[in-house]
Amino acid sequence: MARTLTMSLRTAITTKIDADSDESLVKRARDGDYAAFEQLFDRHRLMVYRFAYQMSHRRDDAEDLVQEAFVRAYQNLHRYRDEAKFTTWLLRIVSNLGTDQARMSTRRTNLEQKEAQGALDWMTVGNFENPVANLEQESRQNILRKAILALPDHHRQMIIMRDLEEREYDEIAEICNCSVGGAKLRVLRARRALRDRVTPMLGEL
Repeated sequence: MARTLTMSLRTAITTKIDADSDESLVKRARDGDYAAFEQLFDRHRLMVYRFAYQMSHRRDDAEDLVQEAFVRAYQNLHRYRDEAKFTTWLLRIVSNLGTDQARMSTRRTNLEQKEAQGALDWMTVGNFENPVANLEQESRQNILRKAILALPDHHRQMIIMRDLEEREYDEIAEICNCSVGGAKLRVLRARRALRDRVTPMLGEL
């Protein structure tokens, strides 16, 4: 009798451990159990944060990487293969995001130089939609610089990638993990946001 109870207890413990494994939680999350993914987040967020901080050396950037990494992981659970540990796959996502973040930071530091070289001609030459077409060059550059720096990160990144670096839409789509149509829509929204930022600044002249 005691032996049977012991075996039953061991079986129950083993079952509980298996149910709480990363692989089991991933399977449940794939099936729509968001609470299972929340368990994965709670279990591994500190590990991911430490890794992200080593890459960025800034608390805010590391926290952004953590949030984005788990969002990407959730969106791509169908691509996860059990041959690799879930944590290995997750850290690979963080690594890719960190690399993109570092590249974007470098691009931002070159922003003023790019503007001075006329990289924003699409906003300043013969365009009825362009609110700064008739301004003097120096004033125009100052307004554009202030407006771009005032944009939210996601809009500023679109302006940098498409209009400063002249990247193709398919490359932007790959970087943003969206469709080409989605990339075009993001660029369009960013340009509109920039125009809306520029317009009230004209009244200050």
